Amino acid sequence: MSSVRLIQFTDLHLYAREDGALRGVPTLPSARRALAHAQLGPWPPDALLVTGDIVQDDPGGYAHFRRLFGALQLPVLCLPGNHDDPTQLREALAEAPFLTGGHLELGRWRILLLDSVAPGAAQGELRHSSLVALDAALAQAQERPALVCLHHHPVPMHSRWLDQVGLANAEAFFAVIDRHPNVRGILWGHVHQSYDGLRNGVRLLGTPSTCAQFKPLAEAFELDPRPAAYRTLELHPDGTILTEVVWVDAANGRGSMSAA
Repeated sequence: MSSVRLIQFTDLHLYAREDGALRGVPTLPSARRALAHAQLGPWPPDALLVTGDIVQDDPGGYAHFRRLFGALQLPVLCLPGNHDDPTQLREALAEAPFLTGGHLELGRWRILLLDSVAPGAAQGELRHSSLVALDAALAQAQERPALVCLHHHPVPMHSRWLDQVGLANAEAFFAVIDRHPNVRGILWGHVHQSYDGLRNGVRLLGTPSTCAQFKPLAEAFELDPRPAAYRTLELHPDGTILTEVVWVDAANGRGSMSAA
């Protein structure tokens, strides 16, 4: 059985206006460049993952997202971030090729999409019903390796200001994860920087934005001058994850790939 290939884009922060900018970066042109850059590599992947903050508190931005990603004839797996309204996101992306929650099987893998948005807050939280559903979906997967996707980071990024807006009930989340040895990876956005760690044999992956980045390890909010980025993933049948963060327009063109 062959591996599953995914590309993750996150934190697009689109506006209804095509020239809308976040922290000085016009977000729609930056997202277009990231997507075009990904298409220069091995293409097509089996699916695209978009892990929240598709818009910047502006539901008019979903129209741009539909046009940009809907034309690719690929499954587009989406979940909300704290700058999305989950109901508006689901209504705007209610038709194929978009999937806005739940789970699906790709090859041998089960991919799970969680909504970690806490209404009116930058910090995230998984509702009790979501944790129950996650527990059931992982149990039903049996021996299928699983990739769990959400917006908010469930582990500290060692950045004082950023860790105040992570996943508030991470302990309850990991209590579910720890019951299921088939979980092989947890993937998130929100942090506008790269993270690659390991917890009890589970790969932990945070991915930079398609627009502005946050400086790692900063005590207070500070931007990082690094360019837009996205992440590629190869999910192998044995549960191994091979992954790379790709920096768009970076001098060396590509990031470093690692497996676990």
